[in-house]
Amino acid sequence: MNQHPGIIGKKLGATQIFLDDGTVVACTVVQAGSTVVGKRTLERDGYDALIVGFGEKTARRSNKSEIVAMEKAGVAIPQVMRELRCSAEHAAKYELGQILKIEEIFEEGQKVDVQSKSRGRGFQGVFRRYHFSGLPATHGTHEWRRHGGSIGTNMTPGRVMLGKKMPGQMGNATVSVLNQRIVRLLPEQQLILLEGNVPGAANAMVRIQGAVKKKNGGKK
Repeated sequence: MNQHPGIIGKKLGATQIFLDDGTVVACTVVQAGSTVVGKRTLERDGYDALIVGFGEKTARRSNKSEIVAMEKAGVAIPQVMRELRCSAEHAAKYELGQILKIEEIFEEGQKVDVQSKSRGRGFQGVFRRYHFSGLPATHGTHEWRRHGGSIGTNMTPGRVMLGKKMPGQMGNATVSVLNQRIVRLLPEQQLILLEGNVPGAANAMVRIQGAVKKKNGGKK
């Protein structure tokens, strides 16, 4: 489990920047500015973590447990809450209501793991879902040009095997992209520019933490 320091933010969109050597880098812009709204401790919960929130919502759109918990913490009711596992030393640095600043957690050039929910595409066939090539357009083929072909076996075992690629729900799933590079940090606007694509549509919530498979994943 990833326990490197991280934040949650909102995906704003895509852009490109020019490096000092003239190289053009396609980037995804993420708006940071999450607030600490709770903590988990080893003594009480069995592990250490920060509960962070992003945005605000009215009490009318919140349930009673959220209202009571945020009143005790002395912070506004966040629109989105996430739990970020971390070390006890990192959690001790922050108090309830404190904003997680990107310049204190990340640095330019650092590798991070990004997690978000992909765009939902509804019920799709095997052409779009799995990039099947389909059946021939001639030589006796009639109505079945975009079908997946045979799905079953013969007498043994006489059933459709588990995991067979077939039409179904596509997208709207949690997707993680590992080892993305932070190209630039803009502390004044609390913006993070990540190299490449980030899953999800515009305004999707994004979780960013130090990479677990790279030596420079955690900020030193």
